[in-house]
Amino acid sequence: MGSPVPAGPYGRDPGPVFSGVTPEIIEDALIHLATENEQYLSELPEHAGSFKDTRIVEFIFLLSEKWHLDQSTRYQAVELLERFMIKQVEQMWESSSGSVKGGAQGQGSTWSSVRDEIVNTFVLRLVSCVQLASKLSLHYSRVTSDTALKFLQSLKYSYTKQELLESELAVLNTLHFHINVSNPLAYVELLLEVLGHNGCLLPAKPLHQMCVQLLDFCYLTRETIYDTLLKIAIENSTPNKLQVAKFLTVKEDFMLLAVGIISTGVFILSPGHWDQVVEHLNCITGITPQSILEFSYAVLRRILGSSTVPRQHQGGCGAKAPKGRVLPLK
Repeated sequence: MGSPVPAGPYGRDPGPVFSGVTPEIIEDALIHLATENEQYLSELPEHAGSFKDTRIVEFIFLLSEKWHLDQSTRYQAVELLERFMIKQVEQMWESSSGSVKGGAQGQGSTWSSVRDEIVNTFVLRLVSCVQLASKLSLHYSRVTSDTALKFLQSLKYSYTKQELLESELAVLNTLHFHINVSNPLAYVELLLEVLGHNGCLLPAKPLHQMCVQLLDFCYLTRETIYDTLLKIAIENSTPNKLQVAKFLTVKEDFMLLAVGIISTGVFILSPGHWDQVVEHLNCITGITPQSILEFSYAVLRRILGSSTVPRQHQGGCGAKAPKGRVLPLK
């Protein structure tokens, strides 16, 4: 986890600074993230991931780049939009279903109207989520109402500032103002900090840059990567509905994603350190070397289009860490 550094011109991100935080603070932060991750997974909505389609993620990434937002903001915006849309759909469906007393035909027309309303306001809600995510970053560019309106007008939308404000408030109210959720980049940066403290002497800056690129890649090719991972896990190329449903917690596990990203980045940049890093990641998070290997394999297979894969890790730290906690720093 990088220490705060001044933003460059126009809010451009100079990158994190590692080795600037005490081990006690890092350990507390790591336990907090692990606990938050476990809690989110235990309360995972049935349709989690439904609004992380490649086109949606690409739209948010391109918009964040257009507005010169920092790296964390784009992931934050994706997660905000995902959580908001799921809650909004659930609330709209419950509200409309309660008012319909007809049969299946009445319910069908109700769902059609709900769907139309969601589609008609989706781009506005997406922009609001990017705006809110930008406001959570204290050291970088924030998206003003004028900037957002100008963009929406370029897409031939005729929203007013009042409607834009109401859209932001709709997102905030639906999420009960709980918008400062951790995103996978926070997990990656914190784990890189821990690796440095635990003696993994890897060049932090190039590894961090590689991890960001891999994280972008995983967000943009999410379905393909996790489909490969599921087939590896069940040792079958045709998973059934129950297996797909149970695998949802794996797809939404930020700690697993961060560990897999770092492992893949090390394999690409410094394969000689790969065994050591996997061993450390296993000790820190309790995620098994086999799970780390399989995630790296799924990512590399998507990148290379072949069966190139890291050598399977042998040995390691042994026991898996108890659920809901991480092992202390060395």
